[in-house]
Amino acid sequence: MADRRTFLKTLGTGLIAAGAGATTLTTTGCQPSGKEAGGKRSPVSESVRLLIQNPDHPAPATFDRLPLEWYRATATRLREKAGERGLKAVILQNTWNIIYFTGLFHTTTERPFYAVFAVDEDALYWYHPGLDRDLVTSWWSTENEYYFDFLHSEGGHPEKGVITVGKTVDLFEWLLNGLKKRGFGESAIGIDTELTPSRLNKAKNVLPRATFHDISDICLKMRMVKTPEEIALTQRAMNYFSQIHAFARDYILEHGTDATDFEVAEAAREFGVDLIMKDIKRDGRPHSAVGISVGISCRTGAATAYPHPNQFFHKKIERGDALQVSGGVRIGGYGGELYRYYQIAPWDAHREKLWDVVTECVHIQERESRAGRTCAEVAAAIHEYQVKMGVGKYVYHRPAHGSGMEGHQAPWLALGDNTVLEEGMMFSVEPGLYDPENGFGYNPSDSLLVAKDKGIMMSSVPYTKEWMFLKL
Repeated sequence: MADRRTFLKTLGTGLIAAGAGATTLTTTGCQPSGKEAGGKRSPVSESVRLLIQNPDHPAPATFDRLPLEWYRATATRLREKAGERGLKAVILQNTWNIIYFTGLFHTTTERPFYAVFAVDEDALYWYHPGLDRDLVTSWWSTENEYYFDFLHSEGGHPEKGVITVGKTVDLFEWLLNGLKKRGFGESAIGIDTELTPSRLNKAKNVLPRATFHDISDICLKMRMVKTPEEIALTQRAMNYFSQIHAFARDYILEHGTDATDFEVAEAAREFGVDLIMKDIKRDGRPHSAVGISVGISCRTGAATAYPHPNQFFHKKIERGDALQVSGGVRIGGYGGELYRYYQIAPWDAHREKLWDVVTECVHIQERESRAGRTCAEVAAAIHEYQVKMGVGKYVYHRPAHGSGMEGHQAPWLALGDNTVLEEGMMFSVEPGLYDPENGFGYNPSDSLLVAKDKGIMMSSVPYTKEWMFLKL
């Protein structure tokens, strides 16, 4: 543990300080000069020197989360689109829609949580569990109502000194009665899901003159096409993530076959958390330091041969292993995936060929992901190359998925998805190949931003043999 902590401090200082420029690989608080606070020049690691300076990268955000004004403006656009369909109210129950349109980061459990927008006025009404009452009332709220907990007993509020053991409240009917009290009892109401038959029956019983309409398509389309602010926050997260990958690579080179894949992942995550959190303004109270996640994984050897392995990763790195460093990093809910697929010497021609095909497919996706193409066309171009190169038996999945706060998001880079790409959409980059028989596989990923003429890889980590073919 002491050796690892020393490595984190010494190499980490050089990585953060080297940075390669505040507009690309560093953000708030990072020193681009390559000097420590006392004026002494920090060593620049081999991996930092290899990071790419991509002039196509958007400028990274200087804020830690989207401001409330952004959420209000986004909710206004939602209300306008709902109004065009003749709706008078909008119910959000999907966690990601609630976060996206209101900015209230919250934890989802079995407890129902609803946000209701009035279409014709700037009003946001909450119906939520009591344990979140401080989160709701300290954020954006016109009015709120809450139940004590799930399952809720009618009238039971221990926090108010009232303890009842009685009728269990149907919380969907409770919401419907709330809508009635707010004057929506005879309105056309949008909801971000298709109601089940049982819920439709409840709605007819409580609000017989109201109608309910699925607006999940509106919500999803808005979330699929990112605004400049969302793109900037994603770029900031990817800048941090690139430095985390540089750290992981240097850690592998330093510790070699003495390290386990578990140790690489834990060290990289610790480095990443320290790197990010030193820049985040926070006071321990709600609504700051939200939407932050640093998930780093590493697997080596036979576990790389499966797209979704189901075993725990704790194996010593060995010469001849394929090795993958992967994960997702987010700030304020925004960021994405970043994987690199290493090969530890020695290797043979078969492994080198599969690595070459995977890497070329990455570049095919990059070139083809321009506005106006369809998802199916891009997927077909990648699969056609894989088949042409004779590696079809090693293909296990579509080349990519759309990227959003929840991770996987429509649209899908798949042969069956004819969605037209638009500027501002984001995708993973995963044209992986897997060879279980020989115990190895290579799967990349990145956050790719669809632009007018091509896709833009938002990381700064190279797709080169110099980066990924390692001799330990």
